[in-house]
Amino acid sequence: MSLQPHTPAPRPGLHLAALILFGLMLAGCDRTAPEQAANAQAETPAPTMPKLPAPVPALSRGDLIAAAARAASAFAEGKPSEGTDPLVGRTFSVRIAFGCTGPASGGPQDEDLRGVASWTPGPDGKTIELRMTPGDWAGSALIAAGTDAPAWEAVEGFWIPRPWLDSESCPVVKGDPLQTGELAAAPQTLGLAAIFEEGGSRIGRRNGRAYTFTVRATGDTPLPAPNQGYRMVLQGRIASFPDGRAIRCRAPGVDQRPVCVVATKLDRVAFEDSDGAMLSEWRPG
Repeated sequence: MSLQPHTPAPRPGLHLAALILFGLMLAGCDRTAPEQAANAQAETPAPTMPKLPAPVPALSRGDLIAAAARAASAFAEGKPSEGTDPLVGRTFSVRIAFGCTGPASGGPQDEDLRGVASWTPGPDGKTIELRMTPGDWAGSALIAAGTDAPAWEAVEGFWIPRPWLDSESCPVVKGDPLQTGELAAAPQTLGLAAIFEEGGSRIGRRNGRAYTFTVRATGDTPLPAPNQGYRMVLQGRIASFPDGRAIRCRAPGVDQRPVCVVATKLDRVAFEDSDGAMLSEWRPG
């Protein structure tokens, strides 16, 4: 018997199975690529939304004092106003400290108290009346003089005392203890003019009526005098004079500090105590 090496006969079934398996592998590769592309598209980060600009803050007492100082300097130098006034349309919120040195010395009808907030104690010592009567500035030389006098039906004025002080609190410096006579207050040189246009709404107009509020004691204990006074809050939006400027200044002479007035539309008037607690408020409408 011949011992020859045995070579297995080819099996067609195995070749066919290998071809089928190879085809399935190729098909799987073709399917994986689109799936990976789809997943890559799904994982694409969403576009970032642009950030909204921060709201413009309301103008403060210090901002208005600085703007009025620039306007006074431009008036004294005779510089003409150029371009659009950036103050027009801005909101403002101003706190005015009043009664820092004690109660008002004049009565409710005292013309010197027009446009200035004050407080007076009641006769029994158990009440304190806060009062502010806006000034009637419609016919004043500052508002009505000149060829460009505005066609406003009413202008109610609010003075900002001590325009050299940016703080909304009472001044800390004390008077000279050796001063025996009573010193007169410095003339008012900065004010806010609440304007009311002809044919416009009259809501919010005081027409000579004062803003008043009475602080009352609890029980029978007399009210102590406030050592830090009270606060008057004025809030609204800056308006403009006919020339498009927010501030108008005038002076009686070259050696006098100009008096400057800011045109405004008032939205809120309030009384607060020295800690900022609201006592009373008025809103047009």
